[in-house]
Amino acid sequence: MRRSELTVDLGALRRNVARLRSAADGAELWAVVKADGYGHGGADSARAATAAGATALCVATVGEGLPLREALPDQRIVVLSPTDEVRQARQARLELVIGSGAIPEDVPVHVKLDTGMGRYGFAELPPLPPNVVGLMTHLATAELDTAFAERQLARFREATADAELPRHVANSAATLRLPSSRFDAVRCGIALYGLSPFGTDPRDDGLEPVLSWRSELAQVKRLAPGESTGYDREFVAGRETWIGIVPVGYADGFRRDLTGTEVLVDGRRCRAVGVVSMDSFAVELAGPAEPGTPVTLIGDGILAEEHARHAGTIAYEIATGLRAAPVRAVRRVLDA
Repeated sequence: MRRSELTVDLGALRRNVARLRSAADGAELWAVVKADGYGHGGADSARAATAAGATALCVATVGEGLPLREALPDQRIVVLSPTDEVRQARQARLELVIGSGAIPEDVPVHVKLDTGMGRYGFAELPPLPPNVVGLMTHLATAELDTAFAERQLARFREATADAELPRHVANSAATLRLPSSRFDAVRCGIALYGLSPFGTDPRDDGLEPVLSWRSELAQVKRLAPGESTGYDREFVAGRETWIGIVPVGYADGFRRDLTGTEVLVDGRRCRAVGVVSMDSFAVELAGPAEPGTPVTLIGDGILAEEHARHAGTIAYEIATGLRAAPVRAVRRVLDA
């Protein structure tokens, strides 16, 4: 192991696709692989998702779509965010989402309505040229406030009632819990990767985490009472304390606000103590240990959702903040 190792289990991703296709109840599943597949690897995730039955891929930008087009020359790819790179999209056979202004020609377009997200989208349905291939909106509260989501759906149905075009609205949360949102296709991102859109245990919704993150103890130290570890002496031992130094820090995606969260050291939960630095953090050990003892940061029951709750954020941010650059970490892909 270099400093840490991220493992992506594409078998788990395919099983999540099967779970979401079942929840979609006949609607097509479109796999959202933006932000490098939510930190899991965009191309690997895209290949696995389409092999398991996803019928389209969704990205945020034309720049994200271009390498996917090279990797998957025949796959349908939809760019979800606004762009002025229409010529490049046309050349790469990408589909665009348009929510304001003029609708470009000679490229497949999905027209987006703003039904309550208060972000991108037309206030009302514009005239639709022949190159429009879909109608969509985005739900603001599918995870928490289904009553507001239902109001958005009612506005969308009313606005699109006379348009004979495919419609797609549901995100991961709505696919799993809001049957009225499924229409012709669902756009699932976070749940593909076995992360809960509700911030709970993904197993509650039949999902399997796809990514695990492991390291090892680089050094073990005994602190006498009054001795400290890390910057600013944020952790001062009140008694004799064994600590382990893990060679992972905020530059790798283990954020500063994860001080106090738990990781596994040789299978036992241990608390991160002191200030997380750029390249390392400390854990409080139950007793002496050896350098090289395995540490699990995510996986084996340590959930990204757990870290997210501790940091006051969401699992999306934890996952997309991981950095698997080969100069710092090893990335393994399991494709059983």
